[in-house]
Amino acid sequence: MAKPRHQSLIVTGGAGFIGGHLIRRWLERESGAVWNFDKLTYAGNRASLNDIEQRPDYHFVQGDVADADAVRQLIETAQPDAIVHCAAESHVDRSIEQPSEFVATNITGAYVLLEEAFTYWRELSSDRQAEFRFLNVSTDEVFGSAEPGRLFVESDAFAPNSPYAASKASAAHLCRSYWRTYGLPTITTYGSNTYGPFQFPEKLLPTAILAAQAGRSIPLYGDGSHERDWLYIADHCAALEAALAAGAPGCCYNVGSSKPIANRDLLERLCHRLDEHQGVAAGENARRIERVTDRPGHDRRYGVDCDSIRSLGWAPRQTLDAGLRETVNWYEKNHAWLATLAEADYQGRRGLGHGERRSDSSSR
Repeated sequence: MAKPRHQSLIVTGGAGFIGGHLIRRWLERESGAVWNFDKLTYAGNRASLNDIEQRPDYHFVQGDVADADAVRQLIETAQPDAIVHCAAESHVDRSIEQPSEFVATNITGAYVLLEEAFTYWRELSSDRQAEFRFLNVSTDEVFGSAEPGRLFVESDAFAPNSPYAASKASAAHLCRSYWRTYGLPTITTYGSNTYGPFQFPEKLLPTAILAAQAGRSIPLYGDGSHERDWLYIADHCAALEAALAAGAPGCCYNVGSSKPIANRDLLERLCHRLDEHQGVAAGENARRIERVTDRPGHDRRYGVDCDSIRSLGWAPRQTLDAGLRETVNWYEKNHAWLATLAEADYQGRRGLGHGERRSDSSSR
């Protein structure tokens, strides 16, 4: 894989799951200074980066990507060679209950960031313009639901089925437009379901792990046959590095394992890892799996063809079983990190999207 060529990097949403891992990897490789720009919403946790907080090449700035003044000041200070846009409202259930937050952050925030990046980029020297990259970290959910046996390719039409997916599709369209219209060298990645340490516990795998630890039932949407393409966090971050180092401006890259698995089968494999870790009889944790009411508009299947990103020298290294084992071990050992989370309106439950929709004052 090509070595990162950028010396000053802005990562939005760097206190979140993917952004935090990317920052740590970047600094471990001594690739240059990193500026972490994060609003610190419920899912942003500075404690995830406590081990690098004092490094001279790491800078944290609290702010909102939809705040043009704050973004402008950040860019003027950091003088970045690249921007990696990870900041997003990302939980589908929450988007069902209150889509306005997703429009504000995922659409307006992307526009503000692109506009300020373009204003900065066009004043750079020709050499720095040629090296600059704006990497938009998106999701395979923009494509909607894949037909059985088929993997999405980057040229497939968008068909988002949730407010979250629609907001991310909008951001991807904006990135394309800034490349085609203004020449800003944007790249977008469409990531599959990512898992691993430091993931906020409203996603499926940490929800299941923490439920098993507490002796509660493990919730499974619907009949459990919905298929997802799972990728370990280290492999996802390596793909982002490859896209930054060798990706072509204006291009998009799918990022995943290309091996969809049914949610029920995934949870059974996770429970096997939990049984091993806890030293209990095989099948003990699988008996905790309990079907819950399905999510509205729940896509049946995701799967992505990753030939394009593989052509840049990337390939996933972690097997699913090994990744699940690493994830279980981490959550078992890091109760102190879990205690730092601000979970005022989340108590480890699935199905937030089944409540009455909250009022959206912005739509009145």
